[in-house]
Amino acid sequence: MSKSASRARLAEIIRKRSFGRGEITLASGRKSDFYFNLKPTMLDPEGATLLAELTYEALKDDGLDYVGGLEMGAVPLAGAIAQISWIKGHPIAAFFVRKKPKEHGARLAIEGLAKGESLHGKRIVVVEDVTTTGGSALKAVEAVREAGGDVALVLTMVDREEGASEAFAEAGLAFRALYRAAEFL
Repeated sequence: MSKSASRARLAEIIRKRSFGRGEITLASGRKSDFYFNLKPTMLDPEGATLLAELTYEALKDDGLDYVGGLEMGAVPLAGAIAQISWIKGHPIAAFFVRKKPKEHGARLAIEGLAKGESLHGKRIVVVEDVTTTGGSALKAVEAVREAGGDVALVLTMVDREEGASEAFAEAGLAFRALYRAAEFL
């Protein structure tokens, strides 16, 4: 399937499985009359594959070492990208940032790294399923930077176009989106 055909098919899946209309309160606290819940798309076999393939294609030339982001939205996405990157012969490892470090065990804020592994000095893309103001991704960026990682960019599957682009620019971060909310409205 061509890239444009894959992109069109994924948009169909998002529209069917993950887009809705109706009053909702977003993670940012804002009210909206439409929403995206990408988990049904990210956990659908075809949706997961298309998301991973299109994301990998968007990132493959960026010289990245790791892909990850804030739980829960980034977890299935980072895992799928890691898997497809291995299949394509250019492995990009995955991790995720806990919203709150575990209160038992190793008490880690960043999960997925083996003993002795570190994000220190690594090029990282922070991924997110849906971005509104960018607050969730910025939390992940902060954790990655605290761990010594170099955040090359933030990539979202769907940008709601409600301030994230400006927030990332202000923070000096490159930002890309596979889709914009306007494509579904």
